[in-house]
Amino acid sequence: MHQELKPLSYRLPKRVSYRQSGGSFQLVLNFPLKAIFLHPSWRAVFDLLSKGGGVPIETIIPLVDHSNPEKVEFFLDDLVRKGFLERDGLSALSEYPFVSIIIPVRNRPEEIEICLRSLERLDYPQERMEIIVVDDASDDNTPDAALEFEAKVICLEEHKQASFCRNLAAQGARGDILAFIDSDCLADPLWLKALVPVFRDRSIGAAGGTVDSYFVNKGLDRYEAVKSSLNVSTYFRRSGENDPFFYVPSCNLLVRRDLFLRLGGFREELHVGEDVDFCWRMQDEGHHVEFRPQGRIYHRHRNRIWPFCSRRFDYGTSEPLLQRLHPDRKKEMVFPVGASVFWGAAILAAVSGLLSLLILCVITIFTDALTRLFHTRTRGVAVGFSAVLMSVFRSYAGFFYHCCAFVSRYYLIWAIVVAPFFPLGSATILCVHLVSGMVEYFIKRPSLNPAVFLFYFSLEQLSYQWGVWWGCVRNLSFAAVNPRLAVQGNWTLGAG
Repeated sequence: MHQELKPLSYRLPKRVSYRQSGGSFQLVLNFPLKAIFLHPSWRAVFDLLSKGGGVPIETIIPLVDHSNPEKVEFFLDDLVRKGFLERDGLSALSEYPFVSIIIPVRNRPEEIEICLRSLERLDYPQERMEIIVVDDASDDNTPDAALEFEAKVICLEEHKQASFCRNLAAQGARGDILAFIDSDCLADPLWLKALVPVFRDRSIGAAGGTVDSYFVNKGLDRYEAVKSSLNVSTYFRRSGENDPFFYVPSCNLLVRRDLFLRLGGFREELHVGEDVDFCWRMQDEGHHVEFRPQGRIYHRHRNRIWPFCSRRFDYGTSEPLLQRLHPDRKKEMVFPVGASVFWGAAILAAVSGLLSLLILCVITIFTDALTRLFHTRTRGVAVGFSAVLMSVFRSYAGFFYHCCAFVSRYYLIWAIVVAPFFPLGSATILCVHLVSGMVEYFIKRPSLNPAVFLFYFSLEQLSYQWGVWWGCVRNLSFAAVNPRLAVQGNWTLGAG
């Protein structure tokens, strides 16, 4: 189940081309279509990377004259986050920081025992870590199970919820880094070694990694393996202005202790969404959150239908509350002009039977492609028309999918409510939901047949949005389901 320890290396993905044109050289990513111009000092590195295969960081560093090894790694990692490189293996540190692992638990004797046993197998200097278990007033033998291990166990006499437990442990923790994990999770042996090196970058306040599925037997297990709400990504990501909603879940969260205490920890009145709120508050203070997929834990998720739906409902109720706490993080639905005209004409053609409208679709997509090609060529990017045309088509398809996904995520429930009164509207919502579900199926590629996947997908969407709408009514605010609409002109290929 666990990962293999490998030295850090980098490679060029197949979707990235390395091109030289005159005195400059550049990396071009096919989709989303963007390019980056590289300084001549990096030519030897990318000449080597372009030959294929992974190149160890120890081989790369001598090729960049007079460069700090740490800065070289930071630059390459930035290219990984932007999609121009792929990363394998782990960074090696000469000295590891002290880490305090914090686990809240209530009435889970078997789960806490398995969790603590996994922490015993961590590949991390034992003298540089401590484990703190906070028992949230269990009424069974959970504290006794935790005391069997080399961990500090704090027992509460009154049930206080997980946020209180985490904050209490953080107050007395000795570590420079706090590592939060839940009692129903197992840590991969390389969990800490994969995430701790992130904190060499002082702009990073917190980090997290993959929340993988522990169970694999049931159909719901295999659905959770690809669609868990706790798994935020499959590739390197960092918070930024373009993604104000980014966060990592508290079951796999590492954070600087001084920053955590300065921000007051988790809001104890929040029983779901407290990790989202904390990550957003931290970003508002100017600190980044980093996601690295190799920092892996395994979650013993709810693999029965009712607990699965109940938990998704709980997650949904947090959205309106988070919107009220963070009013500046307003959802926005952006309508690119080209894509909007294309799909508007295509839908009108399908409804009215006026196939002449398809000519407008063709004109729109070719005009958009020629416009983008002109802008890219004027910026010196070596890319052909076919690549730009394909990028335009993919962006149009992506826009259509995101519109379908939004309706499926927040409005599927209304297909049931309005069915007796507006059957056509109900059928339209259902069709949009099916489009969203099938796209998810082909992207995620689960070990399920499409019908079973769509069944679980529909349950998840209905449960989650019922929670959202319930929260909207309770908070007398519908901002969570009513995004700001914006129109966007033709974009150009990005370059940096």
